[in-house]
Amino acid sequence: MKSREPLIRAKRFQTEDARRRLAQIDGMIAEFDRMSNELERDIATEEARSGIADPKHFAYPPLAAAARQRRDNLARSIQDLRGQRDEARDAVSEAEAQLQLAEAAGERERASEAEAMERRAAWRQGEPARL
Repeated sequence: MKSREPLIRAKRFQTEDARRRLAQIDGMIAEFDRMSNELERDIATEEARSGIADPKHFAYPPLAAAARQRRDNLARSIQDLRGQRDEARDAVSEAEAQLQLAEAAGERERASEAEAMERRAAWRQGEPARL
């Protein structure tokens, strides 16, 4: 009886999908961190070039102001992604737990089927049934 096999395959797929999603989120966070660091360097370079480091100064370089805004947006995106990463970790844990349950149920089912077949074979041969 292979009634559990499709369920186990589905649970494995869900687990792998959850892991892929977590890996994608981790990759996005790393990429956004890298971009944020580059913007930070660009801001420092532009401020050093102009000699003005105060963003409220009337002559603050527009390139530095735009880079600051982009860096701040990336920081907010990183925070959002970290929340999504926590949710994705929970989803991976849940999917793994469900997969383990399905696999355990499948193993129990296979063991009971093997035991039943063994009893039938013994009965056919006239041996006393084991309980």
